[in-house]
Amino acid sequence: MSSENSSADDVRQVWDVVVVGAGPAGASAAYAAAVAGRRVLVLEKAELPRYKTCGGGIIGPSRDSLPPGFELPFRDRVHAVTFSSNGRFTRTRRSKQMLFGLINRPEFDQRLVEHAQKAGAELRTGVTVQRVEQHGSAVPDRRSVAVVLQGGETLLARAVVGADGSASRIGAHVGVKLDQVDLGLEAEIPVPQTVAEDWKGRVLIDWGPIPGSYGWVFPKGDTLTVGVISARGEGAATKRYLEEFIGRLGLAGFEPSVSSGHLTRCRADDSPLSRGRVLVCGDAAGLLEPWTREGISFALRSGRLAGEWAVRIAEAHDAVDTRRQALNYAFAVKAGLGVEMSVGKRLLTVFERRPGLFHAALTGFRPAWKAFTDITRGATSLAEIVRTHPMAHRALTALDRRPVAEGGEVTS
Repeated sequence: MSSENSSADDVRQVWDVVVVGAGPAGASAAYAAAVAGRRVLVLEKAELPRYKTCGGGIIGPSRDSLPPGFELPFRDRVHAVTFSSNGRFTRTRRSKQMLFGLINRPEFDQRLVEHAQKAGAELRTGVTVQRVEQHGSAVPDRRSVAVVLQGGETLLARAVVGADGSASRIGAHVGVKLDQVDLGLEAEIPVPQTVAEDWKGRVLIDWGPIPGSYGWVFPKGDTLTVGVISARGEGAATKRYLEEFIGRLGLAGFEPSVSSGHLTRCRADDSPLSRGRVLVCGDAAGLLEPWTREGISFALRSGRLAGEWAVRIAEAHDAVDTRRQALNYAFAVKAGLGVEMSVGKRLLTVFERRPGLFHAALTGFRPAWKAFTDITRGATSLAEIVRTHPMAHRALTALDRRPVAEGGEVTS
């Protein structure tokens, strides 16, 4: 920004970038914009640190998207995965190298925000954004966006990044469209040391009884994060699955310290990622992996891109340039994360029909286990495997095409 503009802006307190939401997507966006030397403000309705329903698995793509010098607050490092199919056919597979790490979200999110602050971003907590306006009396010129807070205070920005989660107000302003909504239920269960020792370094993934569902146990020292996820609309069955899952694991006698629920939402293919000078990223944009519903790596990656492009939008002098930069942001998201999501959607469709096939492959077919370990470590992605491995491509294409019998199983 030129010094001439800067002095005019100081009178009216115009921020270069206002980020709404201080989760991984928002903190990532704020860091990227602040590192570029811009005036960045992060608005968060909660006080930090705050609890989030999330397994807390940090896979390779998440680790690779963190700011330089960021130290992950791991509660455990995973070297083994136990797979089961609705409690049966249990098999554990091990790896010499770490597969992924486990964090507590309040601690992780807080550290990400602190990194953004060290880079120069400012943070305001306990503030709720009611709406953003890009036209009208609150907006002094075409290069400004008005961010209206509950209580009436209005802030001005050259660009706004919406990272305010899956029930995003900024997403509503942009017109985000969602085509897959899932319900995740989770319990944080403190356990005695003898139980904790049994789980150390090992997670459990259980393919569930509802089509497309699965459960997990993630150990974090003296606490186990136990959760299940399935399509929304199956609330009672999902709750029953979690109760039975906890009972089967022998954990029903321990009182959870937190029990929570959360809706995850995947964007439709044609869903917008921007409107005018406003961009959305992370859950607010419906960006997550459709099969596993893994969202942290998508939040970190899309947040960083949103921060980088928000800087360019803040510098844009007219609607044409703004539009060009916003389209470039959308292209960057779709070229990477969008391709991964489309493969994930295909995998979810196959998984809904044939969970037993996935279980058999991961527990008994070496290339499938190798693909799993490579993806979790960040050596490759689902999209890359389907693109570069002819066998994986042929298998997915064949399964896509196989007709479904009345009972919901694929006919042979």
